Amino acid sequence: MDYSILPSVNAGLNSIATLLLIRGWFLIKRRDFEAHKRTMLAAFLTSTVFLVSYLVYHYHVGSVKFTGTGPIRTVYFVILISHIILAAAITPMALITLYRAWKNQLDRHRKLARITLPLWLYVSITGVIVYGMLYHL
Repeated sequence: MDYSILPSVNAGLNSIATLLLIRGWFLIKRRDFEAHKRTMLAAFLTSTVFLVSYLVYHYHVGSVKFTGTGPIRTVYFVILISHIILAAAITPMALITLYRAWKNQLDRHRKLARITLPLWLYVSITGVIVYGMLYHL
């Protein structure tokens, strides 16, 4: 199988997740709870598909070295390191946030979601940036 398309697919999935997260935020601000719930489940599903695709790609291809030089190399690694650390944190946070909503623990859900959403957005957006820097610079 040719795995070379997966980085582009992964960037697309991250982009879709970003748009869904933003839509979910707007929906909850409008108090459209059902649409918010469906949208956030779609964001979670999209991120889950991304994670599976990402793991499959790196299992078969391994790591890809960044070839940029000069100041852009420092920028890349600052973004990459923050992305990796927060990506590891966001997985359990998203699961707990989703669980609390599912169990109708809405006060606890809301409290954690206020932290989870911006971090999840950061991870999704920086994932696309890392892809662009790694494969298109």
